[in-house]
Amino acid sequence: MADFQETINGLIQELRRGTIIISVLSQLSKPQYGYSLVTILQEKGVSIDPGTLYPLLRRLEKQELLESTWDTNETRPRKYYSLSPAGKEVYLQLCKEWKSLSDSLESLIKGDDGNGAG
Repeated sequence: MADFQETINGLIQELRRGTIIISVLSQLSKPQYGYSLVTILQEKGVSIDPGTLYPLLRRLEKQELLESTWDTNETRPRKYYSLSPAGKEVYLQLCKEWKSLSDSLESLIKGDDGNGAG
């Protein structure tokens, strides 16, 4: 039974991994720093490890989907990230694709054609 649960946990992790980018982008219409993003996402039911988030933020910035600024007024300097104009376009496109995939999956799960498991 433990092997079965490990399989389930692995599959759930794969599903979540596919949602991380759109989840992060969805919260960057206004500037956020890394820890605030972790907190916001967790409050909304999307857990992300800081060890996953920070490399993702750097990669998205390198791809010019995010812009960043440093705030040195705090006790500790913080790097704030927000969507760049290109990032906004990509985010909107990903949302359209997510909606399409979600609709397709819902149809498959419900088994509208009599072949689904639902």
